Amino acid sequence: MIYNQYPVIFMTLKDMKRTDYHQQIDKFASLISDITKKNPELYTSPYIDDDDKNILKMYKNRTCSMNDLQDALLKLSHCLYMHYQQKVIILIDEYDVPLQSAYINGYYDEMVDFLRNVFSSALKTNDALEKGVLTGCLRISKESIFTGLNNFNVYSIMDEQSSTRFGFTQQEVNELLNEYKFLEQKDEVKEWYDGYRFGSTEIYNPWSVLKYVLKTIQSKPEPESFWANTSSNELVVNYIKNADDVMYDEFEMLMQGQSLIKRLKLDLTYQEMDNQDNVYSFLLLTGYLKVISQIDMNTYELIIPNKEVYEIYNNSFMDYFKTYTNERKASFVKALLEENEEAADSILSDILMKTISYYDNNEAFYHGLLMGLLSDYIVESNKEIGEGRADIIIYPHTFNGKVIIIECKHSSRIEEIVSDSRKGAQQIKERKYLQGVLSIGYKEAIGYGIAFHKKRCKITMIK
Repeated sequence: MIYNQYPVIFMTLKDMKRTDYHQQIDKFASLISDITKKNPELYTSPYIDDDDKNILKMYKNRTCSMNDLQDALLKLSHCLYMHYQQKVIILIDEYDVPLQSAYINGYYDEMVDFLRNVFSSALKTNDALEKGVLTGCLRISKESIFTGLNNFNVYSIMDEQSSTRFGFTQQEVNELLNEYKFLEQKDEVKEWYDGYRFGSTEIYNPWSVLKYVLKTIQSKPEPESFWANTSSNELVVNYIKNADDVMYDEFEMLMQGQSLIKRLKLDLTYQEMDNQDNVYSFLLLTGYLKVISQIDMNTYELIIPNKEVYEIYNNSFMDYFKTYTNERKASFVKALLEENEEAADSILSDILMKTISYYDNNEAFYHGLLMGLLSDYIVESNKEIGEGRADIIIYPHTFNGKVIIIECKHSSRIEEIVSDSRKGAQQIKERKYLQGVLSIGYKEAIGYGIAFHKKRCKITMIK
């Protein structure tokens, strides 16, 4: 192999995440400017005429027109070709990042039009081009920015060809860990960073493995989700926010280590991102799921690939659930104080639908859920009062306010949820919890029996 044989243009679009179209164009102009600054030999080359040198200077100073900017890769490759008398290789990494940002922020059509012109001039009608290589999450043959291009090959996560080139294999990870005397941590590294599959090859996340090794060299070896710190994870967050009941249940199954069988569409554009039928296709293509078996031509069995990605799901769910419940807890307490069983039932049921842990359904879990929901209030748990211990007591700020007493029940069957909520209310009465708080000096008290079954609840009031 002959090294340094070809002049190379490399640019990564990973930081083109601006919320505004014009800011995106400015960012692209900055990337082009950086490339020209790295090739100062072009400004004095005897093989490049003055007109082209002036355009290069405009690229460098970011004063070129939009038309010139769209032809920038074409112009740069021609200048490099003339100077070195050798055709040029163009490498573009994460080509679809600006498309995702554009779609999320509402300027998708403009971004597609701009990039189509950039790539068409650079890759289709470029006599100075030896080879172009682009990487991204979506298959380029489908994305509309490549309309009109031909004579290119696409290698996806399903293909065997080049499958070992997109990350570290097990052998490579073992050699790396052995080199730094960390081979005893290989099981931990596998649990956290393995699990991706390209073709039939198991692949580790190379960025995370290297970050883990670096951290281990510098301090105590503790794995963490390094990928979460480099990715916006907008896909997962948006799908969580917009998930219906079925999708929430499916996400919970994934979080519990279970697999899903889904029919996938692997040729997608970002315009298809909001179609619920394509959610799992996007999550697979962007690394948030992996295939463990193929059922038929378009149907696959999917799981979360490793603990690193699990933490992204978990943190995204937790952050969203915290925000979601914070917006509703005041309304829940207000409904209880106003003795509005139906409103309180509706609010709590809605909150339960947004949790991710009903597989842990037991009385302690629901008790903890309510305690977290009521954390901004004066609350006591398992407090001796009357002739027993009340599960939860919510105190007002003054003795003139109303005390709320809650007794939690866990129903083993949905058919028992109504009767169990009544039992909880009756327990408040029989053990004289209400009389207990009134004897302290509070003016008014009200009790609620709340029964839970998975993501369902029933509230019964007693005075």
